[in-house]
Amino acid sequence: MTDSQWARLTAWVHGRVQGVGFRWWTLSRALELGLVGSATNLPGRRVEVVAEGPREACEKLLAALRSGETPGHVEHVAEQWSHPKGGLSGFVER
Repeated sequence: MTDSQWARLTAWVHGRVQGVGFRWWTLSRALELGLVGSATNLPGRRVEVVAEGPREACEKLLAALRSGETPGHVEHVAEQWSHPKGGLSGFVER
């Protein structure tokens, strides 16, 4: 796989996504897809999801975040794509 097929997805998930198992659910989906990164609670009822790996796997994670099948209630997902920075191992909840 070439470097151009790898991506870094940063997604800000807005809604009732704290205290409902959302980060654990995201971690599970990311590991199933072979991604590395983190899911972090932010102020203002948001969770920041950072994932690196194959672009297609990142797109699948983004689709899962928007699927309506998450714990809690997702109102909106904002996304930003960039080149992978590396240095990540595993997927963690913060």
